Amino acid sequence: MTATVASTTVSPETSLEVLSAHEVNGLMGLSDSDAYQLFKRCALAVLNTDSTIDDTNEVLETFKDFDIRFIRQARGIKLQVENAPATAFVDNRMIRGIRKQLFSVLRDVLYVTNQLKNSPSFTFDCSENITDAVFHILRNAKLFQPGRQEPLCVCWGGHSIDRDEYEFTKEVGYELGLREVNIITGCGPGAMKGPMKGATIGHAKQHFKNQRYIGITEPGIIAAESPNPIVNELVIMPDIEKRLESFVRTAHGIIVFPGGVGTAEEILYMLGILLHPKNKDLPFPLIFAASEKSKDYFATIDNFVAATLGPEAQSLYEIIIGDPGRIAKKVATESEKVFKYRSQHKDAFYFNWQLHIEYEFQKPFEPTHDNMAQLKLQENREPHLLAADLRRAFSGIVAGNVKEQGLKAIKEKGPFQINGDAAIMEPLDNLLRTFVAQNRMKIGTANYKPCYKVVTKKPS
Repeated sequence: MTATVASTTVSPETSLEVLSAHEVNGLMGLSDSDAYQLFKRCALAVLNTDSTIDDTNEVLETFKDFDIRFIRQARGIKLQVENAPATAFVDNRMIRGIRKQLFSVLRDVLYVTNQLKNSPSFTFDCSENITDAVFHILRNAKLFQPGRQEPLCVCWGGHSIDRDEYEFTKEVGYELGLREVNIITGCGPGAMKGPMKGATIGHAKQHFKNQRYIGITEPGIIAAESPNPIVNELVIMPDIEKRLESFVRTAHGIIVFPGGVGTAEEILYMLGILLHPKNKDLPFPLIFAASEKSKDYFATIDNFVAATLGPEAQSLYEIIIGDPGRIAKKVATESEKVFKYRSQHKDAFYFNWQLHIEYEFQKPFEPTHDNMAQLKLQENREPHLLAADLRRAFSGIVAGNVKEQGLKAIKEKGPFQINGDAAIMEPLDNLLRTFVAQNRMKIGTANYKPCYKVVTKKPS
């Protein structure tokens, strides 16, 4: 039986400390709303920090007695938490970093609900409005620090990686920390935790005072990838598309470590954006990094990109194997070019307004059986549009592996069918088979049962 703490109350810290009477009344009235249920689920994920369970349904079942309620107090609210994971506490007191993350969740859920979704000032019907919404969410979370020019490096990679790969991400993080580079990840375990952990030592050696370990997640994935304990700034975006846009708008460079379908989704999202003609001259360092032991991983990814998107897509990234110092130095030096470019074009250092992102990459994709079957995976499409649909295919597999709605859909209707031309389906199938063989689909699942079926369309 999993240990829990029966009951405790916690007050806000760094977020929502001072509220008006109107704001408190609004919070107290949320208890029966969809926004409250969303907050409750995300709150459980934060309290279940550093968990190794990546099945949302299993997390919810394990802590089915968990509850959280708002309590009115003189200057705002506090939270009554019941049957929370004991790992979130020390001597029955909630760990301070987890308490901060808990109120970050409430801050973001409230902002998205009240200021975006329920406001006539915001619509999500065009690219510019979606980018504006992403900006406002990040600004409300105080993610922007104007005047500072320490690079922010996004680190992507799998939550289900082996020890050698995890140690390599730490080594790269250490080298980044020595160069006073701050870290953004998806905030979970594995390749999302390792760079942050390594950077803490590098930052400490440099007596670097502005250490930032930013975690950006979204409600559908947070329970399966609970925030790791190093995250000191947490942001909950409304969906995976806005989460991905947050990464690329705030990044001064991206390092991709080995991973599974979620990592492939991130790679295709980034390549699809950089392949657009409007982004051709925009400096944006993208590095694929692995240890010597895992070098075949990116050879497989590189072959897949070559077969589906072509040599232009391959030219957009650099593969660096087994050299953490070189990787970190590359990020630091290329970030200087990014800063210079933005200064010349009068763009903000903290938010990349000039990056062009098509609406196809921004509109939320619901991974239903019908939507997955209708993806246009055809070899004659423009590469950036093909990348958009390939990204959706991997997003659907992520949902079928770990997200509550995806798990439910697979249980009811069987595997998703992914259809397309042989020139696309064959390399896709080979890549997915490699992920399965290397246990990259789910944590601790040696006998993985695919939530998808790859189907090659016959020539008409």
